[in-house]
Formats: sequence, C-alpha cells, structure tokens
Amino acid sequence: MLNKLRNLLEPTLTKIGASFASTGLSANFWTALGLAMSVLAAIIYASNAFLDLDWRPWNFAAVIGGIFLLVSGFFDIVDGNVARITKQISKKGAFLDSVFDKIAEVLIFGGIALGQLADSFWCLVALGLSLLVSYTRARAESLGGKLEGIGIGERAERLLLIAIIGMIPVREAMQWAMIIISIVAGITLAQRMVVTVRRLSSTEA
Repeated sequence: MLNKLRNLLEPTLTKIGASFASTGLSANFWTALGLAMSVLAAIIYASNAFLDLDWRPWNFAAVIGGIFLLVSGFFDIVDGNVARITKQISKKGAFLDSVFDKIAEVLIFGGIALGQLADSFWCLVALGLSLLVSYTRARAESLGGKLEGIGIGERAERLLLIAIIGMIPVREAMQWAMIIISIVAGITLAQRMVVTVRRLSSTEA
C-alpha cells in the first residue's frame, strides 16, 4: 500500500536521497542507522516495565518509542534512494537491508512484550505472522516470483501501525495495535500464498 504513496512522492524522495548522498556516507551507513533507531525504539518500549512511564492518557514509552520507530522508517527509505543515486546497489547491501529489517522487527515486538505494553501472546502472534509474510516473499522470489506490493500489510505498513496506534491516548492502544497487525499480517500472508500458488501453477501448466 505504501509503495503507491512512494511512487507519488518519488520526486521528493529522490531529492531527499540526493541530499543524504551528498554527505558521502554510504547507503549501508543509513541502513545501519535505521537499525540503530529501531534498537533505541525497542529499548524505550521495554523500559516501560522498569520505569514509571504510564502517564495517562498517553504512555510515554509508547510515544517516544513510536517517534524513534518512525525515524527508523525514514532512514529505511533514505538508504534505498542513496543506493540508487550513488549507484551503490549491490547484493551485499540488499542482504544487509533484509536481515537488518528482520532484526529490527524481532527487537520491536520483543521490546513491546518485555515492556508489558501488550500481552506477550499477541506480540508473539503478530511477530510470527509478520515473519511468515516476509518468508513467503523471500521463498516466492527464490522460485522466480515477484511479490513486492502484494498484500495489504507489508513491513512498512506494519511498523507504521505500531508507531501510530501506540501513540493514541487510548487505554490498551498497543494491545489493539498487536491485534490489528496480527489480522493484517494474516490477510497479507493468505494473499501472498494465493498469488504465488496461482503464478507457479500457471508456469508449470
């Protein structure tokens, strides 16, 4: 879904990428910085269990953690644009980007569970389905299929839901975020499975 928005904002994103590329720092640097922001977000989420950060109607840990998560998402966009502009697109960069993305997801959901911002059960379900969505794409593409843009909830959408819903001044906001992400990821998983099976069936026919 956000891919369509990215296409509309492509000229603006290209300019932003050019400004970051002018620093001389590599795309992998911005990828690593995005991961660092995710780690900080996870630590802040987890800190809710150890510090008195529940200031109703807002949860301080959820709000600040959400801000760092949004910043992480911004650098996730920047690194790709810098790679294209500087012609640094490589298999190593693509590999690191994918692995860092999964590390970030595990840390974020783990931080939310550890911080008791949502039930551990729903954090586990949301994380498991999210990883399955990513695995489905990786496996399909290893067989020659393309699943980019397929499904209502790719990684960017899921993390955006965590950041924004967690900031809402409503009791159990993060719990609802986990439930919604579980539903969205489940639907996306089903969509990708159906599309992949159909495409593979047509090529084997």
